[in-house]
Amino acid sequence: MSLNSSERLECRGCTAATGYDVAGFAQDGGIGRRTFLVQSGIMAAIAALNACGSLAGADVTAPNVPANSTITISNYPSLANVGGVAMINLGGAQLAVVRSGTSDFIALSRVCPHQGGIVNLLHNDFVCPRHGATYDLAGQWIGGQRAGNLHQYTTSYDATSGTLTIS
Repeated sequence: MSLNSSERLECRGCTAATGYDVAGFAQDGGIGRRTFLVQSGIMAAIAALNACGSLAGADVTAPNVPANSTITISNYPSLANVGGVAMINLGGAQLAVVRSGTSDFIALSRVCPHQGGIVNLLHNDFVCPRHGATYDLAGQWIGGQRAGNLHQYTTSYDATSGTLTIS
């Protein structure tokens, strides 16, 4: 190719040669393969983090209960005896309270750590209806779909007033 003195080559960079601009978008308005793959990967990572609750820093399997929530044990007849279980709702958090001793109680989140299903009491275990993970009354995983243990809240029992504080 020969150029006469009035013709000059103008460098338009790599974008002219590839047909894509610097951001990876085709000059005809479409999207390039590489841009598509990169953006798809980013979106998948964001979706995975959202599913785990990692972006907000919140643990979705351990919903917050109002500070120093107190329940009166006599309001839950199932808690009259050791081994009794009461399903309660504190400020929107679904909990299971288990009487584990004469003056000992366990408060568990009913949110399954695997897929966020609400576990239900079946015989003397908690079972996730979504995938069958099974937990004992202490919230420990014992079978079914492998998952972590149920979140346990701090409890304090006042035998004089018959109240249980959950935090």
